[in-house]
Amino acid sequence: MTPGPDGEGLLSGLKVIELASAHAAFTGKLLAEMGADVIVVEPAGGDETRRWFPKIETACGEVGSLWWEHYATSKRSVVADLRTQEGAELVARLIRAADIVLDGAPAGGREGVGLDPRDWCGALPALIWTSVTSFGHADPRSSEPFSDLTILAEGGPVWSCGYDDHRLPPVRGGGNQGCQLGCIFAAMATLSAVIERTRSGCGQHIDVSLVAAAGVSTEAASYSWLVARETVQRQTGRHAMPYVTTETQVQTADGSWVNTGIAIRGPSAFGAIIDWLGEVGLINEFQDAAVLELGRTGPEITTDRIGADPLATEVVRAGRDALIFLASRLPGYEFFLGAQRHGLQCGAVLTPDQVVDDPNMVSRGWPTVVDHPRLERPVTYPGPWFRSAVAPWSTRPAPSPGEHQREVVDELETEPPPDQRHEAQPR
Repeated sequence: MTPGPDGEGLLSGLKVIELASAHAAFTGKLLAEMGADVIVVEPAGGDETRRWFPKIETACGEVGSLWWEHYATSKRSVVADLRTQEGAELVARLIRAADIVLDGAPAGGREGVGLDPRDWCGALPALIWTSVTSFGHADPRSSEPFSDLTILAEGGPVWSCGYDDHRLPPVRGGGNQGCQLGCIFAAMATLSAVIERTRSGCGQHIDVSLVAAAGVSTEAASYSWLVARETVQRQTGRHAMPYVTTETQVQTADGSWVNTGIAIRGPSAFGAIIDWLGEVGLINEFQDAAVLELGRTGPEITTDRIGADPLATEVVRAGRDALIFLASRLPGYEFFLGAQRHGLQCGAVLTPDQVVDDPNMVSRGWPTVVDHPRLERPVTYPGPWFRSAVAPWSTRPAPSPGEHQREVVDELETEPPPDQRHEAQPR
């Protein structure tokens, strides 16, 4: 392994060759910003996502894609035309020097260009090759056209997304969620393979299905159908369930919105609500304070008792009503912070602009300001998806096509000879 361009980060020393594809790009971004040296291989003329909308104007007057600027951060770029001998040989050399290959093509998708993962993993036993496709690398459906929306629909999340008013259609998750779900699984699986390789010395071919990744994110929705043949109902701001549950998304004293979270069922949680009501001087105004006391002094209320046990149901209702009462008397962000201080799972409903400026997100370093040389101004990017003193995170602007061509080729010439796993090449 060789250090990445910045020489730091949890994954510093891992070299990743990303064969450019829109639906696998987020995996490369995650690995790059954790310190891996991710080299994205683009076709002649640059990857197609560079031309996707929405677009921005650069300092030179050229039009750039926000998609590329987001998904290609912290990567290095080389250009290789796989239809030519020169391009195919360059990619082969890069793979022989790499720890990980990230690819979005299904079986046969790169037929004739020498990039079959089975051949490469057979020739280089320590190589980790991660395939990210719609239904799985070998599934013929992965050769069919797909989009982020079809992934969400076929995987299941869409049937859980929407409002209590079922006259309205399902709500599509924004932000490329279908592909990003699979890419997160791909990143986790790839890093698991890296850990396994430290023990066994062996790499492997990782096969990630975007539809399967979406499917396991539906929580009770898929499970309810597979086990009980029950279809869940879309509900505003809360879990889709076979039956209608109590509303959780409420308006606060200042007109903003919060989510009061899951039902309060444990003695410590009821105690926290009582303490909170007392701290803000509202305990005597909440008419069911005595019912909350029953929750604080009683046992944990299991979900099967809600609706079946009248007293347990009433106690749970009082906990929900207390949160709604607090929300009606407090400004939204004050309610959110108060819930956090008392260990209650409540959240503020924020616009995208509010998320960027949110003090909690700012304190975690999530909005990351990066100097962008082509725009000649600072740009705010989404930063770390976790915070850790031992795993620094860094973000660099997305590269221009072939920006690192010369330096990457020079490294192939000057770096120490690769270890034994990279001496072979598939025929």
